[in-house]
Amino acid sequence: QVQLVESGGGLVQAGGSLRLSCAAASGFSLDYYTVAWFRQFPGKEREGVSCIVTSDDSTYYADSVKGRFTGSRDSAKNTVYLQVDGLIPEDTAVYYCATDPRRRYCTLNPQGYEIWGQGTQVTVSS
Repeated sequence: QVQLVESGGGLVQAGGSLRLSCAAASGFSLDYYTVAWFRQFPGKEREGVSCIVTSDDSTYYADSVKGRFTGSRDSAKNTVYLQVDGLIPEDTAVYYCATDPRRRYCTLNPQGYEIWGQGTQVTVSS
């Protein structure tokens, strides 16, 4: 069973930055699949923020994070990253990465992904 492990969350002040990581365990290569990032606010459904097609590094972003969040990958480390800059208190949420071996194209719909990490908390203080 493929496992994704997120890390990099934490507490930062408004305007600060974090780099979230999503690493694949179990020998599963992320090189040929899409990997998406989602966030979940308390009591809300998960919302998509970013997606990267690792076969060609094309990236997609939700309007709410365009210009502040940047997706990337390191093939050698089998890890996908989400650089989050210009953080605001409204970005406070649990951030998840997800993938699905059947998916070759991006979607920010959480129903499009089968495999999820455990999440990493991002808290932005004002």
